[in-house]
Amino acid sequence: MSHESYIVRVYAVIFRIDIYATTSRCAVTFRTMLFIVLLLIIGDALAISSPIQPFTAYRYSTELEPDIADLWWTVDIDANEITFELHMKTTGWIALGISPGGGMKGADIGVGWVDNMGKVHFQDRYASDFAVPIIDNTTSNWLAQRGRESDGWTAIQFKRPLDTCDPMDVSIISGTNIVIYAYGLTDPVGDINYHQGRRGSRMIPLQSYANPPLEKKFTDLDYFEFRMNNDVVPANDTTYYCRVFKAPTEYPIKRHAIAHKTLIDPNNIDLVHHLVFFACDPRAKFDDNNLPHGVRDEHYRELSACFTGTSTIWAVGGEPLVEFPEEAGYPVSGDFASKYYMLEMHYNNPKLTPNRRDNSGIRFYIGEELRQYDIGYISFGTVVNTLALAIPPNMERFNVDSYCPSGFSKGDEFATRCVYNTMNKNTVTLGGERTTEEMCFHQLTYYPRQDNLGACFTLNHPDAWHAISNRALTTSNYTEIVDWINKIEWTPTLAAQWQEFYNNASRLVNYNGISETLDVLPKYKDLPIKSCQT
Repeated sequence: MSHESYIVRVYAVIFRIDIYATTSRCAVTFRTMLFIVLLLIIGDALAISSPIQPFTAYRYSTELEPDIADLWWTVDIDANEITFELHMKTTGWIALGISPGGGMKGADIGVGWVDNMGKVHFQDRYASDFAVPIIDNTTSNWLAQRGRESDGWTAIQFKRPLDTCDPMDVSIISGTNIVIYAYGLTDPVGDINYHQGRRGSRMIPLQSYANPPLEKKFTDLDYFEFRMNNDVVPANDTTYYCRVFKAPTEYPIKRHAIAHKTLIDPNNIDLVHHLVFFACDPRAKFDDNNLPHGVRDEHYRELSACFTGTSTIWAVGGEPLVEFPEEAGYPVSGDFASKYYMLEMHYNNPKLTPNRRDNSGIRFYIGEELRQYDIGYISFGTVVNTLALAIPPNMERFNVDSYCPSGFSKGDEFATRCVYNTMNKNTVTLGGERTTEEMCFHQLTYYPRQDNLGACFTLNHPDAWHAISNRALTTSNYTEIVDWINKIEWTPTLAAQWQEFYNNASRLVNYNGISETLDVLPKYKDLPIKSCQT
């Protein structure tokens, strides 16, 4: 990179990311602002449904579910404490939890209700399995402050430490937190009743959230949309579906998109897991009257020119509306190189429901004036398969490191880390594209935009897999290695050895059409791990 100052924003779909930037020539050129997404942005307060006024002023707020659930919170780092206020459209029990992996198992949950006499009840619970969460019998760390019911809504203010040192709690870390919520229709009689479908989840960086803007801020601006066209979602558990679009032609000179909104078809909220928006290779040529679309793996060759430039990502739990910083915008039309774009949808259809049609997509709002900088995107992490990710069960912390050498850029090197907790799993987790599988993927938004900076991904070298499995890796026996991993009987000792394998394995690095071998990962000073303090 040049000696200019760069801004980096981080988008991710993992529990925690550690990002390092080093340079061979000068001090670090990236001023980093963690902007852990899915997806969030700076702006005004988000729309709120609750008719009840909060008990006090809070730093952050979000609508967890329209006309159902709203959440306010303030973080006190010095006091190691977070104060929440949860409003839900019910006069029964309400619950908020912190989940290690997005589901109920292993989650730390606060459950409360207001009885007919106006008394607030609150319980610290732990979900040891997919069953009614049990009362935490170690320490009670979810503490009610006050609550009330009004207009069919329940509002409760409560707090808990950020880190409790309690094995039945989940720490509220400085990166992305997975928040789950649920409610019942009546107050508990004995134990809480099953919530059925009255539940949801969000990925929120609770310690560094930026309240998204209201959409009315952009209603007077031009916009264009790229959407599915009533496309049929196959009756398969996992489908990646793509559609190519021509860049808008109504702008003869370059314009800047200053915000974008993810448009999820309301009929398919249960199907859309995530979407990726690509800028196709500038050399890509298509028939404008017959642009390719369909199941990705059935059309991969004709779509291949569009997998070169990831632009933005949205996934379940992310904010739908994203605003760019006021000094930068995403370039479109005019002399901007990309003339085609592609939308890739990941549909998760575990019930194999047939004949569902989708019109989800993305909208870009165009600024009235050109901004100072063009925004660019860089992607790091591992390739999406088992040769990059195989995570043992019952691990409190499993690190997967990636490294991008200076040849990728104008002298900068990048090291990224995914940190996994699999204490809620009894089987190995493999890399892959299904919802039940895992990815290690980091996307950085930066400016000023540079040419030829796209993606840099790693995987364990075939020689490393040969050494540990005693199986020569070829296309024909890739399945054999996957079967071998699946049959491993994991013990704490073996899991620790597996971490050492990942720490020391040689890597293949792929970037800009180049494949480079790293015999060992370069050493760098790790970010300190905070010890638990009560």
